[in-house]
Amino acid sequence: MDPTGYPDLDALLPRLAAIEGLTPDALEAERIAILGRKQGALTALLRTLPALAPEERKALGAAVNRVKQAFEAAFDHLTTGTGDRPEAAAGLDLTMPGRGRWIGADHPVTRVTTEICEIFASLGFAVAVGPEVEDEWMNFFALNFPENHPALDAHDTLFLSEGSSERADRAGGRLLLRTHTSPVQIRTMQSGPPPYRVVIPGMVYRNDPFDPSHAPAFAQIEGLAVDEGIGMVDLKATLTHFVRKFFGPKTAVRFRPSYFPFTEPSGELDIECQLCHGNGCPACKQTGWMEILGCGMVHPNVLTNAGVDAEKYSGWAFGMGPGRVAMNRYGLPDIRYLYSGDMRLLRQLGGTGR
Repeated sequence: MDPTGYPDLDALLPRLAAIEGLTPDALEAERIAILGRKQGALTALLRTLPALAPEERKALGAAVNRVKQAFEAAFDHLTTGTGDRPEAAAGLDLTMPGRGRWIGADHPVTRVTTEICEIFASLGFAVAVGPEVEDEWMNFFALNFPENHPALDAHDTLFLSEGSSERADRAGGRLLLRTHTSPVQIRTMQSGPPPYRVVIPGMVYRNDPFDPSHAPAFAQIEGLAVDEGIGMVDLKATLTHFVRKFFGPKTAVRFRPSYFPFTEPSGELDIECQLCHGNGCPACKQTGWMEILGCGMVHPNVLTNAGVDAEKYSGWAFGMGPGRVAMNRYGLPDIRYLYSGDMRLLRQLGGTGR
């Protein structure tokens, strides 16, 4: 601002430029010192006007008002963000709330996987991971799959390299996208001597159609416990604890016999259908039960293939799809909803803030 020609008034002008760098408390103190009604510097100058001659009173009064307006605009600009800025002059109300920003969150399957890992962590299980591209020995033969098993056919497994499907001795064969996270069990057992207690989350790939209960790429989580003296009672107690911790303490559980090449004996674990609470519905095929995982005692051949003494050690393993667990938790009739990318689903499930 240009000098006014009045020494007392011009002495205040440097303070006009200096207020830009003040803290909020210092800014308020300076506003009171300049514009305060009782002891403000400009207020003191205005009180001297009545004693002046009319012409001098008019000139000084106009100068004081110009300086006062400059200070008021500067203080207003710094305290409210408006003042004489172009936005305010254009009639924009900068005090209106801004547009809400998108707030991201974990996907429901990710949340389920994390919760499962946390439950098993409370039981002393660590998390293990491994590569998604494996060879045939690691994905099949080390896990006691026979050479003529249907899973080795191209219509079930996504192979990445050509070659013979003949069994390799300790490693090798065609490369493929892993069909389960079980190869990480082998890698864990090869890493050192027992005991092992791990959960294994990760993506797996199968040449399956995309339908209400299947997806060609989906999350899986497995568990492995190997030590001396481990038996079926440990398996059933651990998995029953997990189910009731995850779904609720009153959730009904049942085990059914089944078959898997890598476990013997093998079983499947069912829980009371979370959609109909055991009364029967289309989702559970009117049975009142929903299968959530397969399990069993680790086959001695698998322990031997991984370099573990099957005469001394025993263990159990399980595998489940967090996507199907999420379907039970959130009451979803179709697994494709989880992979549709529709943000409305995430909002309904509480996955996003907006």
